[in-house]
Formats: sequence, structure tokens, C-alpha cells
Amino acid sequence: MSNLVTLKDKQFKPYLDENKIAFAVKNLAKKINTDLENEFPIFLVVLNGSFMFASDLLKEITIPCQISFIKLASYHGTSSTGTVSELIGLSEDLSNRTIVVVEDIVDTGTTIEKLEVVLQRKNVKQIKIVTALLKPDAYKKERKIDYVGIEIPNDFVVGYGLDYDGLGRNLKEIYVLA
Repeated sequence: MSNLVTLKDKQFKPYLDENKIAFAVKNLAKKINTDLENEFPIFLVVLNGSFMFASDLLKEITIPCQISFIKLASYHGTSSTGTVSELIGLSEDLSNRTIVVVEDIVDTGTTIEKLEVVLQRKNVKQIKIVTALLKPDAYKKERKIDYVGIEIPNDFVVGYGLDYDGLGRNLKEIYVLA
């Protein structure tokens, strides 16, 4: 991994390297392929942060599936705003379908909670959640996260799709606030 990265007014140090991320992604895909082998799921990718994770994950998915995207927002700077605003909606018919929500990171769970309400109104068969990263110390919701790549402390991280005010998404590794 490289050294410190400066984004705007903050410095970040190396935290998770490419190999650890790739290993977690491959394991998640294996579990999903096994668990959903008799389904025809729609992978619903939450933009913007999940784009790198979703790309890597879906390359490892071997079961027939569809892919769609939704854009929600709940972050400003380094902290969650506590509210979620839906920016881009769904156009697919989700009736009686298995939905796999693809998230980059789950911390407070506010985004997941909001999205689940929206999806349940569309008469889905079941909802599964897959996330690259989970902050168990920050997550206080009842809803179980079905597939977790890596659990991390409640620290602010960037890279691999995660950003600080729009910066750092392109980093191929994950960095933590220094």
C-alpha cells in the first residue's frame, strides 16, 4: 500500500489493501452463488459509493441475475446527516423478485432502513443485503445484514468507492483518517 493520502483538509493512512478486499469479495460471491442458486435475483447497486465493490462482486456472481442502480444519499463530509434522500428511483418491476441490495458500507443503517421500506412497497419476494464494509459499533438497527465482507471499527474510511466530499473514490485500497 502507498503512504498517506491527502483529500482536501484531511490525511488518510493505509487501512485495507487490494488483496484483503479481493479475498472478502470472492467469499461474498461464493456465499451468494450458493444461497441464491435457485433464484433469479436483481442486484440493486446503491450509488455512488458501491460502484467499485459492485463491479468486483458481480464479476464473481455465476448465477443468472439482473443488475440495476439506485442513488440515495445520507452523508455530508465525514458524518451521516441522519436523513436519506432518494435521488434516482427504480424503473424495474420488482414484484415477487429476490433483491440483493449492494452497499459499500453500512454504519448507522439509515440508508438500508429507508431502502427496505421503499422495496417492500414493491411487493418483493425477499431482500438480501450485501456490504463490503460493516461498522458493527455504529449499526444499531434490528435488520440483519445478510452478507458482510469486512467488519471495521467506527472510523471514517475512503477509497474503493468511498469518498470524502466526493474525493478518494478512485483509490483501489481503503484508507482510514490519520
